[in-house]
Amino acid sequence: MKINTLIPMLVLLFHLSLVSCHKSVNGFALDLIHRDSPLSPHHNPSNTPFERLQNALYRSSSRASFFKKNSHVNSIESTIIATDGEYLMKISIGTPPVDIFAFADTGSDLTWTQCEPCLDCFKQLAPLFNPKNSSSYKTIGCKNELCPNVGFFLCKNDICNYKETYGDNSYTIGELSSETFTFPSTSGENVSIPNIAFGCGHNNKGTFSNVTSGIIGLGGGKASIINQINQQIKGKFSYCLIPFESSTTNSSITSHINFGDTAIVSGPGVVSTPLIRMNTFYILSLESISIGNKTLPFKSSKFSSITPRGNIIIDSGTTLTYVPVHFYADMEKILVDSINATRKLDPSKSYNLCYASENGAIDVPKIVVHFTNADLELPQTNTFVQVDEGLVCFTMVPDEDVSILGNLSQMNFLIGFDLVANKVSFLPSDCTKH
Repeated sequence: MKINTLIPMLVLLFHLSLVSCHKSVNGFALDLIHRDSPLSPHHNPSNTPFERLQNALYRSSSRASFFKKNSHVNSIESTIIATDGEYLMKISIGTPPVDIFAFADTGSDLTWTQCEPCLDCFKQLAPLFNPKNSSSYKTIGCKNELCPNVGFFLCKNDICNYKETYGDNSYTIGELSSETFTFPSTSGENVSIPNIAFGCGHNNKGTFSNVTSGIIGLGGGKASIINQINQQIKGKFSYCLIPFESSTTNSSITSHINFGDTAIVSGPGVVSTPLIRMNTFYILSLESISIGNKTLPFKSSKFSSITPRGNIIIDSGTTLTYVPVHFYADMEKILVDSINATRKLDPSKSYNLCYASENGAIDVPKIVVHFTNADLELPQTNTFVQVDEGLVCFTMVPDEDVSILGNLSQMNFLIGFDLVANKVSFLPSDCTKH
């Protein structure tokens, strides 16, 4: 059975906690509010936890074509997919600051929001940003180095005009501009960073929610906000994702993301593996996966023909973990032979391997993923999730074209990205307390 790759865009609700702010910002920490959390405008209290999980899978289905397309085509145009994301980001832009809500995507670079005057805009919760009302707004010229990295398509009056194309034929067209971005902290302080390049979208069409007004790009490319604030964060960011059920039902705990000095992952139990960046994507080298006392050498997907040193994308917006079809078949056989439980079919057909369970758990062998120089033992909560009453399913599924380490496998790990040392570090953590 073919399963579509499920990769919703990572989206963050930024509650900034100031660590150091004299003349420069050395580090800051933020809450990640799940889009189904009681703290989110998207929250639907009538949905069960199982419905929220299933909805997360449906929302992410069109993202598959994005990674598959870009694993074979080396295009300078950043392509993003119009789907509802898993987290919501609230920031302010301009002087005086204007609040915007935006999806933030680790799989794309350009940050953009809808702007006045708007020739064609989708509905959004907040008013459109009007650059004429901001004293810090500036357009960016065609010779700027970021211009060819954001889907440049037209130079008009020495202004770089961009077009970002979407997997479902949605798009945003506008002017590449710069603005002051302000991050409001829970302590009442504000952290403002000037001259951040973003897209001021005047013609936008897509399947976006009316809550949102654009995209925050957290990828590895030049136009990414991660690279634009590199001087402040020194190429470091980290996140700690709480379990799915906690993130969608409990308003008192949240996942967190850290930038700069607060993002350093250290201490007993930390393992690190080389990070390979292919334009926007963050890629690791997976050598094998152990199930019990059996180790399966990882058989690379077609994606590795583009990046011989890496073979699996790590993306915190991805729901499931995807591996090549033949490799998955070998894993599934070992699991079926090892698990003493009643196998059941998943009615949604999102998962290949499911079992009956009265308490949401079954007895499974130890599963360890072996990256270069880094072995991660995945607890059962990362590998088998309860998707319905009496039904638990394996969170890894097959895909013919691309491999991705998804967020269900990443939960309760503090994961740090160091773009200077080119490494990713993992530390098992209780993310509800981190």
